[in-house]
Amino acid sequence: MADSELAAIRAARLNQLQQSVSDNNINAQNSGRNEEAEKRRAEEQMRRDLLATALEPAARERLSRIALVSPARSNQIESILLRMAQSGQLRGRVNEQQLIDLLEQADEAQKEASGKGGIVFQRRVDLDDDDFDI
Repeated sequence: MADSELAAIRAARLNQLQQSVSDNNINAQNSGRNEEAEKRRAEEQMRRDLLATALEPAARERLSRIALVSPARSNQIESILLRMAQSGQLRGRVNEQQLIDLLEQADEAQKEASGKGGIVFQRRVDLDDDDFDI
């Protein structure tokens, strides 16, 4: 075999090996992503199951309506409920009135954290030329 043929075979084999290594890396990344997505789905399913057992149907319905309007607010309340359930603070299933009370408490806590006052307007005094004695 000539040197040029041998160099061409080596280059082709090197290219093939590099391609297989990059394919393996891509497959490993995809499998890692799939595992992460599967883990998130399992955690979300556990979260839904725990909420289904902790909430009465009317309270669950109210929470789902809140989620339609404000997903962040719904996630906040769900997290609070899950922590309460895991720490044993819930004595039974949460009814709609208890959920409303929890929403009000969370709202009050948020208002206190953001500050006591609302919007403060500072008006400037309009000074006319007549106000100055030159």
